[in-house]
Amino acid sequence: MTVEIGMEAPNFELEANNGETINLANFRGTNVVLYFYPKDMTPGCTTEACDFRDQIQQFTDVNAVVLGVSPDPVSSHQKFIDKYCLPFLLLADIDHQVAESYGVWKLKKNFGKEYMGIERSTFIIDKEGRLVKEWRKVKVKGHVEEALTYIRENLS
Repeated sequence: MTVEIGMEAPNFELEANNGETINLANFRGTNVVLYFYPKDMTPGCTTEACDFRDQIQQFTDVNAVVLGVSPDPVSSHQKFIDKYCLPFLLLADIDHQVAESYGVWKLKKNFGKEYMGIERSTFIIDKEGRLVKEWRKVKVKGHVEEALTYIRENLS
């Protein structure tokens, strides 16, 4: 089953960089920006994370929390956070079960090689836990502002 707009967002529990186990259901009452990215410390992922970092107060102002998800372990996430002063949690989806439940674990091709990995995607989950907006195959430039604008215009 694939997630669809209007349905309840698939719940999950994942370990965060701070050592806590994060359950999506605990964020009811808050808008959630759940973004999936391929790998810590890579150019596109760093740009995207820093764009979220630079807009974090604006997300807070519209009652939204940002959660990043990749298959990297929490130790890698913590190094990423420390290096770029990221003010939000990064979640370790090591077995990619959450990525699969959101339909973002895909066959990718790079330099003639095929492998499975995260397709950069963002999901907006409203205060009631419903999926209200998704972006798949995200292009980093301008994306964070687009997500913020959507929340401002539709959920605040």
